[in-house]
Amino acid sequence: MRGTARTVAMFAGISATALLAAACGGGDSGNAANTSAGGKTGGSITVRGCNPQNPLVPSNTTETCGGNVLDASTAKLVHYNAETAAPENDIAESITTQDNQNFTIKLVKGYKFQDGTEVKAKNFVDAWNYAAYGPNAQSSGYFMEPIEGYADTQCTGEGDDPCAGKGKAKTDKMTGLKVVDDHTFTVKTSEKVSNLPVRLGYTAFAPLPDSFFKDPKAYGEKPVGAGPYKVDSWTKNSEIKLSKFADYSGKFGGKVDNITFKIYQDSDAAYNDVIANQLDVTDEVPSSAQIDDKYKTDLPDRNAQKAVGVIQTITFPPTKVDPNYADPKVRQAISMAIDRDTIIKQIFNNTRKPATGWVSPVVDGYKADQCGEYCKYDPAKAKAKLAEAGGFKGGKITLSYNADASHKGWTEATCNSIKSALGVDCVATPVVDFSTFRTQIANQKMKGMFRTGWQMDYPSIENFLAPIYKTGASSNDGHYSNPAFDKLLVEAAAATDPAEANKKYQEAEALLANDMPAIPMWYSTATMGWSDKVTGVKITAFGTIDFASISLK
Repeated sequence: MRGTARTVAMFAGISATALLAAACGGGDSGNAANTSAGGKTGGSITVRGCNPQNPLVPSNTTETCGGNVLDASTAKLVHYNAETAAPENDIAESITTQDNQNFTIKLVKGYKFQDGTEVKAKNFVDAWNYAAYGPNAQSSGYFMEPIEGYADTQCTGEGDDPCAGKGKAKTDKMTGLKVVDDHTFTVKTSEKVSNLPVRLGYTAFAPLPDSFFKDPKAYGEKPVGAGPYKVDSWTKNSEIKLSKFADYSGKFGGKVDNITFKIYQDSDAAYNDVIANQLDVTDEVPSSAQIDDKYKTDLPDRNAQKAVGVIQTITFPPTKVDPNYADPKVRQAISMAIDRDTIIKQIFNNTRKPATGWVSPVVDGYKADQCGEYCKYDPAKAKAKLAEAGGFKGGKITLSYNADASHKGWTEATCNSIKSALGVDCVATPVVDFSTFRTQIANQKMKGMFRTGWQMDYPSIENFLAPIYKTGASSNDGHYSNPAFDKLLVEAAAATDPAEANKKYQEAEALLANDMPAIPMWYSTATMGWSDKVTGVKITAFGTIDFASISLK
């Protein structure tokens, strides 16, 4: 997951056998880039950053604060086109399959890590095995689940240490991964997985150099990737410095020599620094600057917007953490009590679109109105639904958010709407920063509702469902579990026809309305601003900065 705070470009369905060439399709990027000519090569830029939740290990980074850094410093088998998100081969020379279950991957020869060693097949196999192995407790280990033998790498015990005693994992290697030679390996999945190649551009699938396994802790502080930029230093709560990797082997390098992620606790402060030319790019324009398009006056010819693969939601806590929200009727009532249209108009100046389901409109397979009446503002129905549940028994409803981004306005407005419709007190509750916020959620210490956002990892309807709502998934913050939902995901992944796969995924999504594990709020439009020192600023389909295009004037 990339938990995030972040016209419409439509993506074509991509089969496994199609992932052999360059990007397909196009799309209207809207006002998505500053296309001014005259940019130069070299120089240094600063961009808004935030505190990563974990050390910078690819398989343990599931949020944007760390993910943005790793996107610039790692290379994967596949690179996603900045404009369309269509997959393009990167370290992979080819990815082939005849049956969507047995895959052969050939690597480009001579591709280098930033420690000078060559990227070889074993670096992928070792990295994916490390991610999967239960005792390593990697938050993205779940992404390896389709690979044969994954289950044997998992701990099966219970309690505080599921890896103790008889719960110990059977092995630290998956049988579905085989090194053929230095530049070839094979992948066998437990079931057919038609979109596996499309997934392989996600950070969790990045290769790891041999040096990682000698000292994983040191790597987490200063990762060694194969991407266009290398991490030089990470000063906690202050900045993360990157510089251009001189021996970068790929086709997706950048123009500037140095990138510094300046860590901010407040998005307004970052925005004001951009206005003052003290910060070169902010990937978040605060809601206060979006009212009446104020940012366009503050930053004339220095701003851009784009519809992106991001959805904002409100997630309910696991029942054992806070049982007051366990009844689906309570959840549905709260959802119907939220006036999305008014909040979007007043807080976001109509730069969002009310969500009618859990999947972003930018991916193939999207289906409107999957949430049905439960995502439509109706105070009378909301109050009646809460009465069916016997009322809210928790005293007051709470909605927590990370205070280092622009969430105060909309969370307070959401609580006001809930309180007005249901007659139950609702309080928007700040948590100091994103790292602390996510840690409380991960450690099951977060009572009450909490804001969640999902930035697609790869362009697929599956990515908006399986990693977030499948039983035991890495980003299943509310610990939702529905065997019927899980079964449909398996059937969808095995379908060889993209249309049939999408139909199954849509059936699975429809089940979410019955249980309401999270409230769909709105589909996001990324808004960025930049200083008058840079040009070529482009928003990717993922809502991130395209570091390949930006340069100094």
